[in-house]
Amino acid sequence: MSYDVVSAFHTSLNDTDLSTPVAVFKSLTDFVQCSTAPTMSEFMQTLERAAQSLRESAQKIDRPQTQHKAYIAVLAGVDLFMRFVNRSSHDFSLSKEAGSFEDFKETLLSRASLILEKASSARERVASIGAQFVHDDAVILVQGYSRVIMNLLYHAANLQNKRFKVYVTEGRPESDGIQAAAALKKAGIPCRAVLDSAVGYIMDKVDMVFVGAEGVVENGGIVNKIGTFQIALVAKALGKPVYAVAESYKFVRVYPLSQYDLPSETPEIVTFTSRRKSFTASSDAVQELATSNPSVDYTPPQYLTLLLTDLGVLTPSGVSDELIKLTLA
Repeated sequence: MSYDVVSAFHTSLNDTDLSTPVAVFKSLTDFVQCSTAPTMSEFMQTLERAAQSLRESAQKIDRPQTQHKAYIAVLAGVDLFMRFVNRSSHDFSLSKEAGSFEDFKETLLSRASLILEKASSARERVASIGAQFVHDDAVILVQGYSRVIMNLLYHAANLQNKRFKVYVTEGRPESDGIQAAAALKKAGIPCRAVLDSAVGYIMDKVDMVFVGAEGVVENGGIVNKIGTFQIALVAKALGKPVYAVAESYKFVRVYPLSQYDLPSETPEIVTFTSRRKSFTASSDAVQELATSNPSVDYTPPQYLTLLLTDLGVLTPSGVSDELIKLTLA
């Protein structure tokens, strides 16, 4: 039976500690392991088809309100893996000890294993670097639930013994900010969940803003949970630093110029209809809001102060250079 890369990807996502790009990388690595292609040419063709099936599956997930969020993360993972394979193929062809195609596969799998091992510790490296920006008595605003930001806050509180307070936005439509607030309180970190619409009200009380990223794009901007852009706008207006916190495997070769250039279908929010609709229950209206609104937005680089990554602290303008290095590495 042939290896089903899409099913393997969805199975990998059951591991809550595994981010989407890493799950993509792992699934494609297993695809290489199971590949029976006899030649390099056939191997590359089947690999590209597998990568395309992952891209397409991200646009057909069961929860429309998270489709855009999933798609940018899958793109980042596929982009990372294909860059890795192309570079490995180039290096192997230039090697004086270049052997058979099977030797190439063995080398590829060995390198992939090292990258996966490195990726598993990326979140901790980001936490260690980012925690340096937290100071005693700081008041921090966080957008919803982000695993890498949660690690950063735990690191600052538990390993660096810093004392600070956190506001967490509610994070609709999933309301995952409630989950983040509960976890922070359990860890002994003073925290309060606030309405997404209360960001302007509490921003004066905030010293800094931490936001995650589903994808870091070529110009240094980020694609993240819906509401990130308006938080960055308010922070910029009131002179508050905004730190985007992300692992380098979320860097993706996408260059949006506006909200509507993201690599996914534009949600229904930007269209209007004259059709009359009646709702039998309030849950119908809530469901329509979730499905007709975007799950992510694009924050341009000029609204970000710094990017805190496992590669170090980057300015938004430095992201393009890092992408070039990753391509050539």
